[in-house]
Amino acid sequence: MPDIGQSLGAAIAIAFGALSTGWAQSRIGSAGAGTIAEKPELIGAAIILEAIPETMVILGFVVAAMILML
Repeated sequence: MPDIGQSLGAAIAIAFGALSTGWAQSRIGSAGAGTIAEKPELIGAAIILEAIPETMVILGFVVAAMILML
């Protein structure tokens, strides 16, 4: 059973990953919308760039799971 330190560490790992992903996606999303408005053929690149920050949340979840498994 995880103690308070492990639980807090897991919560921080997920929270900071989620917050940084939200911040990055807000910046990328607005830039991507402007790019698509001017050059609609770049929609594929904009979607890929919007999806890349999601890996931070996945990494935070994996780190949290590893912390709780100790």
